[in-house]
Amino acid sequence: MKRGQDLKTWGGVFIAVALFFLVLGAPSALQAKKVYRLKIQSAYPRGDISMGLLKHFADYARKKSHGRLLISVFADPELVPGEQLFEATQKGTVDMLHAVPAMWAGIIPVGEVEFGLPYAYRVPGSRSITEASDAVRKFFYSSGFVKLLREVYAKQGLYWLDMHSYGKVFTVSRKKVTSCKDFKGMKVRVEGIKQKFYDMLGARGMFIPGSDAYMGLKLGTIDASQWDVSCITGLKWYEVAPYWIVGGQNDAVEGNILVNLKTWKSLPDDLKKVLSDAAADYYKVLLEVYEKEMKKVDKLVKAGKVIKSPIDKACEEQCRAVAYKLWDEVAKKDPVSAQAIGMIKKWRKSLK
Repeated sequence: MKRGQDLKTWGGVFIAVALFFLVLGAPSALQAKKVYRLKIQSAYPRGDISMGLLKHFADYARKKSHGRLLISVFADPELVPGEQLFEATQKGTVDMLHAVPAMWAGIIPVGEVEFGLPYAYRVPGSRSITEASDAVRKFFYSSGFVKLLREVYAKQGLYWLDMHSYGKVFTVSRKKVTSCKDFKGMKVRVEGIKQKFYDMLGARGMFIPGSDAYMGLKLGTIDASQWDVSCITGLKWYEVAPYWIVGGQNDAVEGNILVNLKTWKSLPDDLKKVLSDAAADYYKVLLEVYEKEMKKVDKLVKAGKVIKSPIDKACEEQCRAVAYKLWDEVAKKDPVSAQAIGMIKKWRKSLK
């Protein structure tokens, strides 16, 4: 009789222990099966190459997560206007954003540095936009810059996921520009501190959404506008601004993907890795496409539809001098910007 009672006792203990571990493992098991549906919006309109390739980013995440990470992709201004995108991602209205950090430099001054101060991302001897961009990416991850950025963005309720490159800065113009005198009085559409850069060259730097640039160039509201290569091959600004101003620009333009911090923390570790891997893959695929787009530009140049307009050596040197003066001004804005510019200066010395 006692043996039967002992068996019952031990059996009850075994069941209780089994139930304990079952309950303990239940959240992780449920988490492993949960489907996470996220929304990402770009600051750029449809027709922009980098915006269109966000579909590849979403497809990669879906496949690698076996359908547990589903990302819906939107262009500017399909969910919110581009100027509201940063705040919308902070609040969680949008889970992720895709943009250039100069857009919120008024909130995070180092965003201006991250985006690329004039001449900061000039890579001597680079033979392609991929080679130049890889050099910039290496700087981000080897210098401590990424760690610095993640700390700053976390204070704003955002997770800095990764950087990507839009390749060379393209400036298209309604008129031919070969010297800095030609910039006098021109209205140039640019982002962030580059507005002041053009002001110092005698032009008038101004900002309007990229989606409005074609009409602005057509009507003469603006005389020139900066973008990446897709301003020619995708947005076709050359139809109304055929001159491609060559010189005075960076060899790579940095953009990033930011994630609402609560959304990021809610993801299990394996899906965080998937999202990070998707962003790294997006970086590579984007550059592969940009290399092909550069070949299209070459064909348009040969056909006379795009007209190269290189600035002279004197203007190049003037642009460089103005740029370095701006570096000093930005460094004074806050300690983080000063630290970031110090990192860039150290990196640039290693390139020589």
